Order: sequence, then structure tokens, then C-alpha cells
Amino acid sequence: MAIADLEIGGFAVKAGQTRQIRIAVAKLYTDTEFSVPVHVIRSRKPGPTVFVSAAVHGDELNGVEIIRRLIKLKSFKVSAGTLILVPMVNVYGVLNQSRYMPDRRDLNRSFPGSAKGSLAGRLADMFLTEIVSHCDYGIDLHTGAIHRSNLPQVRANLQDKETLALAQAFGVPVLLNANIRDNSLRQAAVESNTRILLYEGGEALRFDEVAIRAGVHGVVNVLAQLGMVRSRRKLKSFTPYIANNSAWIRASASGIVNSLQQLGDQVEKGTPLATIGSPLGETIETVRATRSGIIIGKQNIPLIQEGEAMFHIAFFSEPDDDIAEDIETMQETLQTDESVLE
Repeated sequence: MAIADLEIGGFAVKAGQTRQIRIAVAKLYTDTEFSVPVHVIRSRKPGPTVFVSAAVHGDELNGVEIIRRLIKLKSFKVSAGTLILVPMVNVYGVLNQSRYMPDRRDLNRSFPGSAKGSLAGRLADMFLTEIVSHCDYGIDLHTGAIHRSNLPQVRANLQDKETLALAQAFGVPVLLNANIRDNSLRQAAVESNTRILLYEGGEALRFDEVAIRAGVHGVVNVLAQLGMVRSRRKLKSFTPYIANNSAWIRASASGIVNSLQQLGDQVEKGTPLATIGSPLGETIETVRATRSGIIIGKQNIPLIQEGEAMFHIAFFSEPDDDIAEDIETMQETLQTDESVLE
């Protein structure tokens, strides 16, 4: 039985075809057409349809590079199903190096959108209609916000057994059982019966080589789990640990920050995380961990206002020292092993 053509943005992609297309979204007031680039790889063999998206927030660039490297991988071949790669969803934001759309809306709070709504709403509607609606699974690539770094981690509905299996296959040590945010892409995808993983790693407007390599390796692992590509487990596997809860530690004073802990560090309750000082050299406060856990996110800028988030700590039921050891091993392996780039 012949596999039907896949229609995306008015373009037909046949089985066995690889095609790059641009989906028109809107015309700017400069009379310039606004479009989203899409790279589609279809096998002649039936299988799942998966999207991988990046830059839903336009300043989160690690995902753009992850998709670029996937496209360039010499050993990467889709042997079953269809892979839809969208390296820049929020093209506006990428152009302006901004998290947001030109109307200051957060695209990831604008789903499901509307074909007759705001620019953010129209883009959200287009992405759901032209991309997500075709897909059985999705991987949405993110980083921390500006001046914040995230440890490579996967967030998903881990209560769903199939989603959990895919999250474990991704191959990073930290899995976060995360609630779905209203009007997010993840919520809209789930409501469209598309299982989705959200990958976080690195910082906005910066390339993080470990986070990029972990993302490339993880996407390939998930596709291998789905039977879409041949498994190439050259890297050491990392035990995934599930965090069912996490919390941000906030500044108790305003001032100059001297961080004492880094991403991936294991901390005990009461461990000093940072000192906050005045410009004249006085130490005002020492910020301490409120519970034992692993640091999975932190603010990088050494200036803080009272109440601002400083350290994101995930809490695990497993021994923290085992998790910290696996995180250190992952970082060392991804920094030195070139097989992830082949």
C-alpha cells in the first residue's frame, strides 16, 4: 500500500523524499513576507511522525544548533516514518534576539492560537495546524532564560508510561515530572494526542557545547527508541533519575552575588549557595539551600534584587551523590567524545 503524500504549508512531501520548505505566516508592514523554515525527512517505510522544534522563544539558540547538526550528521538516516525539523519557530524573536514576539507576547503562552488572532496567535495556530497535527510525537528544545543556565534535562508528563520511556531513552540524568502550563505548546500538543518531551539545556543567546551535544544525542536516542533510525549507542549511557518536585531559591537581599555552587552540584539542606554583598565590600546575606537536591538551574549575572530567583534545585528520592556522579560523567563524556558529531 502506497504511503500518502504529506501536505505541509501547501507543499506535498512524498514518501522517500527530503524537502526544505518555508511556511508563510504573515506579511509585515514593510511588505516583507514572514515565513518559518521546515526540513522534512520521509522514509519509504511507514512509521511514526515526529517533530523537533526550536526557538519557540527566539533567544533560545542551542536548539537551533541541535537541529542544524542533526541535518548535517553523516550517519543520520531516517529508516522509517517521518521527521519534521523546525529550527526557528519564532523567527521574529531570532531576528531581534528576543524571547518574545514583536507584540511582546510569549509564543509559548499563545497556543492554540487563532488564524484570525494576533501575530503570536496566528503563528501558534499555523504551527499546530501545519506541524503538530501530523505528528505522533514531538521534542521541543529550550534553554534557560537570559542570564540563566539550565542543566541538560527533560521535562514531561512522566505519569504516562510511553512518554516516560521516551524521556528515559533521551539519555540525560535529570528527568523532571513537570506540570503543563496553560496555553503552552506542550499543552496544545497533548490535547492533539501528540506525546511531547521538552528538553532544556544551557542559556539564552549563548551556545553551550555540552547542552548541544546532549540534545543531538538525545533526539537520536528517542528516534531510535521509536524505530525510526538505527541505534548508535557509542556514548556511555546515563542513568535517568526522576525529580517529582523542584524549587527556586530566591534572594533574601539585593546586592552583588558571589556564587559558591554550580550547575549539577549536589547540595544538602543548609549548604551555602552564594553570598550577597554590598558594593562597599560588606557581606549582607548568605543564601542557603532549603532542602537537599541537585542544582539544575542558576542565574549567571552577578547582580540580584531581593526576591529574584537564583538557584533551581531538583529533589530526588534516589541518593543525590549517585545523580551528581552521573551528571559529572555526562559532562566529561560529552565534552570529549566526538562520536556524537559524526
